[in-house]
Amino acid sequence: MELTMAHRAALDDILRWRRDVRHFQPDPIPRDVLDRLRAAMDMAPSVGNARPWRVLQVTTPALRDAVIANFEAANNAAGAIYNEEKRAAYDQLKLAGLRDAPVHLAVFTEQAPAEGHGLGRQSMPEMLSYSTVSAIHTLWLAARAENLGLGWVSILDPDGIARILDVPDSWALTGYLCLGKAAFADDTPLLERNAWQAHTETVWTEV
Repeated sequence: MELTMAHRAALDDILRWRRDVRHFQPDPIPRDVLDRLRAAMDMAPSVGNARPWRVLQVTTPALRDAVIANFEAANNAAGAIYNEEKRAAYDQLKLAGLRDAPVHLAVFTEQAPAEGHGLGRQSMPEMLSYSTVSAIHTLWLAARAENLGLGWVSILDPDGIARILDVPDSWALTGYLCLGKAAFADDTPLLERNAWQAHTETVWTEV
């Protein structure tokens, strides 16, 4: 298939308006939309075609509450590294949409999948986790094309999340995601808008 300028323009729009969303509307996501997003993840690349990602949709209120408590403890510990002035700025940031997002997805990487027969990961076993990251990014773009926002919560104790969700020992948490309709549209990263960190260009050097 020969792609056109229209395809490139559409992709540019999706990339430009893809944001790490922390403010969500509580509206539920229809089942058919979730099915399309799962199908989009099916198209993500993976090392050895191993497909190591394992996705849990967390719907049980008690489990969600435990995840929120995990985040709050990790967030408090993370803020402790800053001096008083920077800590005050840190505390003003909204770093997760766990209470508002209608959909929570815990995405794990199977560390020893039979699929792929070990191809491509003998010298770089981390390629399994990188494959899961690629699947998450594919989901992120597909969600934006559905007019949905996605937020990646990284301020968590991953071992604690694994215990809360009672997953197999061979599963390692790669991403905990909040998914839903964004409360507002913005093409500027929130951390840049809140003067925490400016957006920088990719360092690309010929050697």
